[in-house]
Amino acid sequence: MDSNLQLMEQKKILIITYYWPPAGGPGVQRWLKFAKYLPEFGWDPVIYTPENPSYPLLDESLLKDVPPNIEIVKTRIWEPYQLAEKLNKSNKKFKAGQFDVGKNQSWKSKLSIWVRGNFFIPDARVFWVKPSIKFLEQYLKENKIDVVVTSGPPHSLHMIGLGLKEKFPNLKWIADFRDPWTEISYYKHLKLTKSSDRKHRQLESAVFKNANITLATSYTDADNFRKAGANAVCITNGFDESDASAPHSMAEDKNKSFTLSYIGVLEQLRNPENLWKVLDELIRENKEFADAFTLKFAGRVDDKILQSIESSALKEHILNLGYIPHDKAVEEMTNSSLLLITNFPNESSKGIIPGKIFEYLATGKQIISFGPDEADVSRILSETGAGKHFSYENSQTVKEFILSKFELWKHGNLLENTQNIEQFSRKNLTEKLSEIL
Repeated sequence: MDSNLQLMEQKKILIITYYWPPAGGPGVQRWLKFAKYLPEFGWDPVIYTPENPSYPLLDESLLKDVPPNIEIVKTRIWEPYQLAEKLNKSNKKFKAGQFDVGKNQSWKSKLSIWVRGNFFIPDARVFWVKPSIKFLEQYLKENKIDVVVTSGPPHSLHMIGLGLKEKFPNLKWIADFRDPWTEISYYKHLKLTKSSDRKHRQLESAVFKNANITLATSYTDADNFRKAGANAVCITNGFDESDASAPHSMAEDKNKSFTLSYIGVLEQLRNPENLWKVLDELIRENKEFADAFTLKFAGRVDDKILQSIESSALKEHILNLGYIPHDKAVEEMTNSSLLLITNFPNESSKGIIPGKIFEYLATGKQIISFGPDEADVSRILSETGAGKHFSYENSQTVKEFILSKFELWKHGNLLENTQNIEQFSRKNLTEKLSEIL
């Protein structure tokens, strides 16, 4: 086909996203990867993102995935995080949707959480909404855009979509929920007043009813959104073949350590205390296991979790690499024997599929997962034969699973496994998105 003709036929999609490289963490990767592959399916992406965002993590290595000729439009944002951090240093966690819970909460934490939930609705990026609607109203009048996407959290970005839909009723608007809004597990920790809770729910409902399509990242979330009145479709996150390190023979690890790795951010609400207890017992009871075992962290682990692990027999077995660039994180996954993934324990979180699982799948390594019963993650692990999912109450079965994998590793038989994973490749998922568009 004549390349000029092909260019003429490309449709334009405006992607409104808070997270964009050099932002690090999982929030940035979904639309970065869609933007990378959309041109192959007839869509030309335009990115609208803040000029001066307050990112909790930075990862320069993701800049290589930004398409070279992509149009990026930026405007300034004001965020109250600097004020929050002056009040209490641990408020830095807020940017990533984390905070102290239970006995770890000081009065300052409690006050900050109350302010966050009741004063900034839906979240602290709300001050970007009105200026963005004003700016993009003009932009849409001057540029032909076929579809607008808003990606949240922060769910304030859906307010931008809602405002644009009011001004342009024929606008095709896709609201992408990387995480749920009022159904996310930390929502109930926000110390909301009745009127604040009502306002959150009204705004969420308005998004569900007015967006042409609501995208969910899990099967359960899509079902829940449909029940709440949304025209919801599930497109999970995935792995990018160009990122995935080629699976290598486990025999290479034979003389190294038996390594259980957690890659990513680990917060108090997803802390698998039963796993630490099991590992502590295995180290005390089984000398062979103790001599071979390493617990590796690559990412930001909550200080309180580290303190509790370091006061057990695990202390001598921890390798904590801290936050590392995404490409190095993929390398660390590949150099592991077992990979750990955790989710919030409550039943309302069974639809959360951490994006990390797809990169885990691409390595072919066995995965041990913790979260609520009948979770979507459990379904994916069963379909791919890639590991096992446990609840936070399980201990004996967890111990048996780890020991069985250790025995296989010891004899060089802990095999790679990559069956049925093509459906989760970023390119195939982008093709699915283009069909929906």
